[in-house]
Amino acid sequence: MRHFTIFASRNDTGDVPGLIAEIFADGYKIDGGPGEYVVQQRKWFNKNKMVIRVASEDTDPDYFANNVPGMMGFYDRIPFEDEQLKRLVLTQISVINTMLAIETEKDYDEAYLTLFRGLLRGVDGIGFFPDGTLADHDGRIIVHPDGRSGNAEFRPRACTRKIRGEERVSAEGEQRKLATIAYLREMNIPWNEGLPQLPPLADLRFKSGEEIARRAVALLLVIQYACDVLQDEDLEQSRQFVTGMLDKYGVTDALTENEVELLQQEEPEHQDAVNISWQYEAYWALIWALGLVERLDFPSQACDCDFAIQAVSSCGSLEEFMERTAVRRPEEILDEADRIYRLHWACVNSRVKGESAPAGMNESIVMERRRALFWLIGCGDESWDHVRMDT
Repeated sequence: MRHFTIFASRNDTGDVPGLIAEIFADGYKIDGGPGEYVVQQRKWFNKNKMVIRVASEDTDPDYFANNVPGMMGFYDRIPFEDEQLKRLVLTQISVINTMLAIETEKDYDEAYLTLFRGLLRGVDGIGFFPDGTLADHDGRIIVHPDGRSGNAEFRPRACTRKIRGEERVSAEGEQRKLATIAYLREMNIPWNEGLPQLPPLADLRFKSGEEIARRAVALLLVIQYACDVLQDEDLEQSRQFVTGMLDKYGVTDALTENEVELLQQEEPEHQDAVNISWQYEAYWALIWALGLVERLDFPSQACDCDFAIQAVSSCGSLEEFMERTAVRRPEEILDEADRIYRLHWACVNSRVKGESAPAGMNESIVMERRRALFWLIGCGDESWDHVRMDT
């Protein structure tokens, strides 16, 4: 098998099927779609089948969350002879949201490369060869795997969706980013200079103390149900207890769609229960933000579940629970969000390379802590179930 991948930054992929049909209109048969197209010449004796898989952040967000950090790390490690070109390449990779993965059964020749260049131009993308060679939208070499510059006059290209969502550079954000990098350097944890700043305080909508408290109590209760699912407890009895406690604290309407679905399933999906049970670590970050936990330790060990339960169970009402809280300053929460953001990149970067997470981190703890912290700061105003985990 031979591979060639095209990456691009586009507002949507709606025109891609028509583009593929146009590029391969002469002498080729196209089957499949949407998302996967099988292309083969109509000649009797040419059996070099080609498969083109198309994905975007909308259709396959996990692909981009899991692979873009590795691509960033790969080119960050290449010793570019032109540092400015390196910055441009990393900038381009940071705004990628579309992928066309091309796979051929046999070696592709110049005729195939001409077709690939047609696709490159059509999506205004960059081409990635298996050895790491990177090509521009005209097929000219941007950089060789050893860092030598090619003949392309390369400039990054970003769609308006990405431009509007890009970081707003601020002195505050840069100071926070540099402080986190100093921490990572001290811990001997890799970092990525190209990872954007988080928005400044003024651009964020921090959750109120009541919003945090209601989310924390509702989450803790549904976690107990998820744990009962995993331990094969009497689910009807457990469901009645949890729904009763949700009513007691008046937080039923604070449940998320995923949590409501788990409670309503006649035979709960095991993986759904696993996913919610891991959110103990997100809950821990919530009660830290409420001042009930002194500090967020390094994300290598699971939280104290007994303390986590007692924080709510010792209170007879939501009001009593809230009386015990003292919400931390937004600056402190944002500092922790920036730290976990860059720790998450280090975890993903190591996983992509087939290595263990640095400094003994547990990536699941990191992800759940990030979910809570990004929700707390209102980053992108995303709901709890849909906090993005891209790095």
